[in-house]
Amino acid sequence: VQLVESGGGLVQAEGSLRLSCAASGRTFSNYAMGWFRQAPGKGREFVAAISWNGGSTYYAESVKGRFTISRDNAKNTVYLQMDSLKHEDTAVYYCAAQLVGTFITVVLTTTPNYSYWGQGTQVTVSS
Repeated sequence: VQLVESGGGLVQAEGSLRLSCAASGRTFSNYAMGWFRQAPGKGREFVAAISWNGGSTYYAESVKGRFTISRDNAKNTVYLQMDSLKHEDTAVYYCAAQLVGTFITVVLTTTPNYSYWGQGTQVTVSS
């Protein structure tokens, strides 16, 4: 599966952005999806994850209540709605996918869980 992120950019603190990740290549609904981010000089960290049908989601504590992950299997796309952005949310955001099978409900929260990654999209929050 190939993943292409979009929607990043420069936003003021307390603003909002919506990231999209378009997938191609295989049956999208067979994949658990996640978002990760990497700030300059830091490792890649988990942000949010979603199961095959969106029925289960999980968030990092740092974004809980501010970010929302969702997916549209008909459009082969996963989204990350980011509200109340903070300067510390500044990072390159990556979309990730892992084949889990048909109707398998699982959320994956660590980088080794995922086999496929997008190229990343920059999010910069000015304070």
